[in-house]
Amino acid sequence: MKRFVVSALAALGLLALVPLGAPLNAQDRETPYWASIDSERVNMRVGPSVDYPIEWVYKRKGLPIKVIRLREGWRLIEDPDGQQGWVTRSLLSAARTAMIIGEGPIDLRASASATSALRWRAMPGNVGKLGTCEAGWCELDIAGRKGWAPEDRLWGTGAP
Repeated sequence: MKRFVVSALAALGLLALVPLGAPLNAQDRETPYWASIDSERVNMRVGPSVDYPIEWVYKRKGLPIKVIRLREGWRLIEDPDGQQGWVTRSLLSAARTAMIIGEGPIDLRASASATSALRWRAMPGNVGKLGTCEAGWCELDIAGRKGWAPEDRLWGTGAP
């Protein structure tokens, strides 16, 4: 019994360290913000509940999305095509990714400059981990291949 009381008091002490109203999850923050799909299969629904019909099924882990609204455990998201719908928070990640957009391939460079060495080329639709952005260029890692891409050819960068 004594151990239970000590454990309960310790737990209460830990709870006292969390300010009231503080987010308990990294995704509980001011909207809009960037996030990404964190599962191989994610259902986008027309409303914030499993009771609403599925409008779209994402089958692309890492796809960048914009979180527009929060509602309990659900997020209203927008995808790179402008589609909007509700996804459960547990299927999203705070990891930043970006998708190549526009027409034709882009050159990924060794540094943030159009005159730096060409590393490789990538086609629109490719998704990668987003690194640092500076002077209109962003570092992008697509399946372990890294390079700097023009920011205006990426969806998922800048202020959402």
